[in-house]
Amino acid sequence: MAELHTLARPYARAAFEVACDSADLGGWSRRLALLGRVTQEPSIIELLSSPSLTGLKKASVLKEICGDDLDKSIENFLLILSENRRLQLMVQIAQQFEIMKANHEKAIDVDILAARQLEDEQLNKLNSVLAKKLGRKINMQVQLDQNLLGGVVIRAGDTIIDGSIRGRLTKLADSLNI
Repeated sequence: MAELHTLARPYARAAFEVACDSADLGGWSRRLALLGRVTQEPSIIELLSSPSLTGLKKASVLKEICGDDLDKSIENFLLILSENRRLQLMVQIAQQFEIMKANHEKAIDVDILAARQLEDEQLNKLNSVLAKKLGRKINMQVQLDQNLLGGVVIRAGDTIIDGSIRGRLTKLADSLNI
């Protein structure tokens, strides 16, 4: 899995540079996400792994499926990927592009697992505290987790903040050497 991301990174970097030069980060992001979703379809996975089709044919099938959602620059990008036999990396390329975009925009995706629905005031406070602590704009996703007794678990990139009751009890037990 890590090697797929390694292979995808130079293509994502190239797409990111073109998107920055054309001041169209949002458009490239949407189009790469669309291509990522399309290439995850079982029939498309089969098509992309077929040795009987040329890379050019595979790229043209993707262009046909996406229709007017693709512009000339992304079509050229597809052709480069097809020439280098890298169309199957589209999901990883889209993921790497999103990471680069978030770093460029000084934003970070934060997943919050909560035991119960959080009120707007709590969400706003969490957002401002996290933005101050992480020094970035926060894109928050809140999910309810019935397994939590109370509190929240926050995941921001590689950082995990366990503010759940279970987490606090575990810390207490560790400090008491139980």
